Amino acid sequence: MTLEAEARAALKRGDLPAAVAAAKDLMLASPEQPEGYFLLGMAAAEARQIAKAIPLVEAAVARGPQAEHLAQLARLLILLRRDGEAADAARAALALAPGEALTLDTIGCVFARLGDHEASVVPFSAAVAAEPANLDLRYNLAAASGFTGRVDDARAHYETILAADPGNARTHYALAILSRQTAQANHVPRLEAALAAAGRPGDALRIRYALAKELEDVGNATDAFRHLSAANAAHKQSIRYDFAQDAAIFDAIEALFEHGSVATGIGNSDPAPLFVIGMPRTGTTLVDRILSSHRDVGSAGELQAMPLAVKQVTGTSSPVVIDPETIAASGRIDPTMIGDAYLARATQHRPKGGAWFIDKLPANFLYVGHIVRALPNARIVCLRRNPMDTIWSNYKNLFASQSAYYAYSYDLMDTARYYARFDRLMALWERLYPGRVLQLSYEALVADQEGETRRLLAHCGLDWDEACLSFHKNKAAVATPSAAQVRRPINADAVGRWRAYADALEPARAWLEGQGIRTRLQ
Repeated sequence: MTLEAEARAALKRGDLPAAVAAAKDLMLASPEQPEGYFLLGMAAAEARQIAKAIPLVEAAVARGPQAEHLAQLARLLILLRRDGEAADAARAALALAPGEALTLDTIGCVFARLGDHEASVVPFSAAVAAEPANLDLRYNLAAASGFTGRVDDARAHYETILAADPGNARTHYALAILSRQTAQANHVPRLEAALAAAGRPGDALRIRYALAKELEDVGNATDAFRHLSAANAAHKQSIRYDFAQDAAIFDAIEALFEHGSVATGIGNSDPAPLFVIGMPRTGTTLVDRILSSHRDVGSAGELQAMPLAVKQVTGTSSPVVIDPETIAASGRIDPTMIGDAYLARATQHRPKGGAWFIDKLPANFLYVGHIVRALPNARIVCLRRNPMDTIWSNYKNLFASQSAYYAYSYDLMDTARYYARFDRLMALWERLYPGRVLQLSYEALVADQEGETRRLLAHCGLDWDEACLSFHKNKAAVATPSAAQVRRPINADAVGRWRAYADALEPARAWLEGQGIRTRLQ
């Protein structure tokens, strides 16, 4: 067995000391060849030493670029949020026309992580062609197909996966949210059978969410809520969430901007960013599609650029992106540094050709104070939706299950408490920065599409563009649970949907009313 084969075999079986030893021997034997550097880099990556792995893989690429090496370099760069370099490496890997399925899939995953789902379809398709029986590769292609509007292709791929693996929970969920189900065509019986057989960790969560979604589609509110409450209660217990975690973040933001002292500075004057913020599932994707249908605007998707910029310039040692320590430290930073750091990250995702770009991370409502100071010419739009529809929509949607941003959503009363703090924070921003944030009502937009669209464009400093009324014809990818909805003309289907669950939601409604928050707006 050659040293290269020995190192690869050791990596495959998880024997990192053996892999390192073989890779080092290979480097010493052939220092001008790339393989030893590459395999040593892969061993470092397996040991989660990403910063150590990248220079080794770069050394391999410098000795003669190979698609596998470039693809893995792109993957590692993504992990360190070096998105622009990752995109360059992924494109260079694809240009070498690789034939190996894993390399193709890695390239596709990098594009997907960058939000370029259209670009991911090509390598994902080639990966499946190379290994048709690999269900993980096919799932990635199915997801990309759904995000890019190739719904029939996505459905066919998901069904192929389920034919081979009937208990595949993530596929059941993906298929359920791909499109609206009907009484005549749904997967409820199959999902009930899959739930009864679920055994792997997390399977019941996804299958119950799939059941709840399809049962809601066909009008069975009672069973939909039963599955949701069971799934959410179990998941909240598994992640050990306590609302005090989020309350501390809100407290720190209010303390800094309402009562604390913040550093002065002029900020970065670039007017290009358009921030679309709000609670999740309140119409942020709809507004993103409306704005990105404008001839001068492109969507950069849900960027982590502002949270990461604040974390970067504060230099706090905490392992999370946002926490009270980081918020407090950000007040001492010149806002120009935050604006510059934000644009350095966001520009890597900025679509070509548009004078303005949209950053549609809903959680940026936590960063309005930073945005106003760091990017004084940026425009901000906050979606507001009936509180009960907001709470119900958050409670019923499965967000990234390990994301701290959405940990509140697995408990009805936690979601109500989170909404109340969101509402209070938006009121603070309006007091501190009157007029800087357009509070756009989802219900008003549905009722008067043209009038509210004109108000939206005027706030963003954009000329009227008739194409904004035909947002459903926008062919750009959508990687959110509302992908199917925003490919249809505007409609009122989602307005007042919480009423079907009024009895179950009554504790949350009564609590909000007790906090002075009106809940019967619709």
